[in-house]
Amino acid sequence: MSTNDRIRDLVSWLRESKRTVALTGAGVSTDSGIPDFRSPRSGLWAKHDPMQVASISGFHSDPATFYGFWAERFGALGQAEPNVAHRVLAKLEARGLVHAIVTQNIDGLHQRAGSRRVLEVHGTWRTARCTTCGARFDTLRLFDDVPRGATGRDLVPTCDRCGGLVKPDVVLFGEALSDDFAEAERTVDRCDLLVVLGTSLEVWPVAGLAPRAHAAGGRVVVINRESTAADQEADLVIHAELREAMQRIARDLDITR
Repeated sequence: MSTNDRIRDLVSWLRESKRTVALTGAGVSTDSGIPDFRSPRSGLWAKHDPMQVASISGFHSDPATFYGFWAERFGALGQAEPNVAHRVLAKLEARGLVHAIVTQNIDGLHQRAGSRRVLEVHGTWRTARCTTCGARFDTLRLFDDVPRGATGRDLVPTCDRCGGLVKPDVVLFGEALSDDFAEAERTVDRCDLLVVLGTSLEVWPVAGLAPRAHAAGGRVVVINRESTAADQEADLVIHAELREAMQRIARDLDITR
C-alpha cells in the first residue's frame, strides 16, 4: 500500500471517529527549528549528557551547568513559531475531528497554533517555580536582569522572595510526569482513534499510551519518518515526512483555509 493510500485510510478514519486523540512528540516541532533529543547525529543528547542537563539530580548538583544548557534553549523556544503540523492539528480540533492533544513537547506551540485541549505530560518551559517556597515565575522574565553573555552561577535564577533555587516546570529524568498524565490516560482510554505523530515512543510511561488505546478498543495510527516501538501493534503506519503527510491530510479534508 502506498503512502497516499495509507493517508486516504487515515482521512476516512478521522471522518468516522467520534473521539480522536493525537499523541505528539519532538518530531512535530523540528520544522519550527526546535531540535529533537534522540536523533543519533542531530539530537540534543548526541551533544549533551542528559543526566547533567535534564535530570533532577543534575539540576540540584550543578544548577550552573543545567541553566547553561536551558537558558539558550529557552531563548530559542521563545522565538519558535508553530509549523504546518501544529496548524493542521488546531484546524482538526476546530472542526471537531480531534478531541484532544497529548504532547511530550514543552514548547507550547500547539496552544499558539490555536489548539485548546492540550495535555502537556512533560510539563512546560513557560513557567517555573521556587523549589523552597513554591512561588511561580514567568520563565523568560527570570533572565531579564542577567547580563548579556553571563555564564556559570550568574545564569542560575533564585527566588526574589526567599532566595531559593528556581526550577522550570519541565519534567526532568527522575521526576514523576505532570498532573496532565493521569488525564491523558483517561482520555486515551475513551478514544476510538489515537494518532501518534513525530515520536519514537521510547520514553515510558508515555510510550504505554499507544498499547493502552489499542487494549481499550481504539485504532492506533503512527505517522513518523522512521520506525517506532508502536509500529508492530499499530493498525496503520505511515512512514513519511510529517510536514508532507499533514499537508495531504489537510487537503483531503479541505481544511487548508
